[in-house]
Amino acid sequence: MKTIKLNKIILLALSLVVFNACVQDDDFDTPNTNVVDPTIDGNIIDIDAVIGNLVQSGEDIITFENTNNFMEGYVISSDEGGNFFEEIVLQDKAENPTAGIVVQIDVNPLFTVYDFGRKVYVKLDGLSVAVDNGVVQLGRREGNELAKISAADMSETVLRTSEVATIVPLEVSISDFSNDLENLFIRLNDVQFNRNDVLGDDLKTFAAEDDDQFDGERLLESCASSSSVILSTSTFSDFKSLLLPANRGSIDGILTRDFFDEFYTLVINSPEDINFTNDVRCDPIELSCGLASTTGMNNLFEDDFEGQTINSLISGNGWTNFIEAGSEGWEAYTQGGTNASQGISARVGSFNSGDASTVAWLITPQIDLDANSGVTLNFETSNSFSDGSTLEILFSNDWDGTEAGIGTATWGIITDAYVTQDSDFFGDWFDSGNVDLSCGSGQIYIAFKYVGSGQSDFDGTYELDFVSIDAQ
Repeated sequence: MKTIKLNKIILLALSLVVFNACVQDDDFDTPNTNVVDPTIDGNIIDIDAVIGNLVQSGEDIITFENTNNFMEGYVISSDEGGNFFEEIVLQDKAENPTAGIVVQIDVNPLFTVYDFGRKVYVKLDGLSVAVDNGVVQLGRREGNELAKISAADMSETVLRTSEVATIVPLEVSISDFSNDLENLFIRLNDVQFNRNDVLGDDLKTFAAEDDDQFDGERLLESCASSSSVILSTSTFSDFKSLLLPANRGSIDGILTRDFFDEFYTLVINSPEDINFTNDVRCDPIELSCGLASTTGMNNLFEDDFEGQTINSLISGNGWTNFIEAGSEGWEAYTQGGTNASQGISARVGSFNSGDASTVAWLITPQIDLDANSGVTLNFETSNSFSDGSTLEILFSNDWDGTEAGIGTATWGIITDAYVTQDSDFFGDWFDSGNVDLSCGSGQIYIAFKYVGSGQSDFDGTYELDFVSIDAQ
């Protein structure tokens, strides 16, 4: 797997060199509007039938020969903004699409011929179809790989018509993402970029930061749920240096996979696909008192999980262990070796769960901040390749203490608590710091909330231990 990924990185680097050499400016010809509809002397099939041929074959790649078949579709990508390169993305219908596919073409730019909304026919004989980087693509076969359709063959292979349709984005939620939505032009409503990228002093661009090597990856969050997705922007796009918008609203783009086929990403044609007009963000409330210099001697709550039963859900001691989505909850766990637990710890993870989504809560008993002074929180965390899963430390003043009320309660973030990161060594344990809660008020609950997307190659696990809440 590491060799494959290294080869992909080398291939990507080489392609970017070519990309940089080819794209010198934006002085492109405008599309020719005098289009004569082609005469199709063959069978017209849809994109879903092309994908079905690949699936039914059981092969990694298949080649069309002597079929006299032509695939029809509508162009939903545009390389005018430099965010696509030597490919067009087609979907089967202008509205309510059900299937999409990438067509690799060794030409740049392509929008001058295959503009957004243009209906085209693709002559399939001589082409091959395969899943490449996690999405279905068409091209020329070279061994067991796909190569691009040559410039000389383009006009005879991808036939444009006079029809330029109005593409209506398919409105979906992030939680709806599946392979069936790949290569479709979708709309996400009521989303925003993560507050760490668009608020404060360290504002982020689309793809012009020092650590943006090939693509800029920015976190888009749903205001309607706890789901999120990565917006991916090429470092060769014309708009890479623009600042991300800080408002919230809708965004239109093509759902695809990242370069290593590890997670879903959204790719836009241009910033005009972003309609963030609502200036009232949906950021969570924060409890941010900093770190305390001392820990009080009055213990309000603690647990080292040593009294729990291995491989059973954490229970007792006032804990609420709630599985909001999926089948995985916080359970007692122990392990030796390089990734050793500290005796018995609490552990949660969606890796290999088979669940489409995992959301697991572990909530402390109620803590009275008004009746106690100098309240602090301490805990330790470790991860086993947490990857795309997340662990947040939350608090609520209005939760009613029932499982049914968790979803309707207001939960804020305790910002100063350190939680182990995916970049941390998986065998180590990390202290939260002596988290000061004294600037809060009322009766609060503290929750350890785990979220995983269910992508088996991308979601890992977290461990929790030595939870202690103390007061002066």
